[in-house]
Amino acid sequence: MGIAITGDDHADEVLTGSPFALLVGMMLDQQYPMEHAFRGPAKVLDRFGSLEPAAIAAADPDEFAELCATPPAIHRFPGSMARRLQELARIVADEHEGDASRLWTGATDAKDLLRRIQALPGFGKQKSQIFVALLAKQLGVRPPGWEQVVGAYAEDGYRSVADVVDAESLQKVRDHKKQMKAAAKAAG
Repeated sequence: MGIAITGDDHADEVLTGSPFALLVGMMLDQQYPMEHAFRGPAKVLDRFGSLEPAAIAAADPDEFAELCATPPAIHRFPGSMARRLQELARIVADEHEGDASRLWTGATDAKDLLRRIQALPGFGKQKSQIFVALLAKQLGVRPPGWEQVVGAYAEDGYRSVADVVDAESLQKVRDHKKQMKAAAKAAG
């Protein structure tokens, strides 16, 4: 089964074929529509010619930031995300032998996986939980205890990008987020 988050076949193929691309898409998923965030790795691949973490980490920071800011930019804050992406690439290159999937294949259990993901730039607890849920629901990566680690994100429903498999589920996730924001606003 392939990833179907972006509504763009090429971008989804990049996510499906590259664990690093999936990690980058998740990193970019903040203050930006999720399908656009997850299109970012394909933009980097098309412009830079590679998604190899070592190559991205070694790129000239100014040139890489310019590449990320070229319209359509990889994010609404392309400069800061370019720096964060290069740091993420450096960590994957140096600590995981350039293979992002080692983050989850090397984890002893779900708590270890969550800790590994939270140690990455741009990944707080909630984003890390969502990423673990995405790995479980869409890729079948289910280390022992994953349901407890991700909490409500393990449940059936349309809460996050982990539940997006097509345009219809994307809209349901958007509707859920809109309801949550409205409820938070009403609560004061």
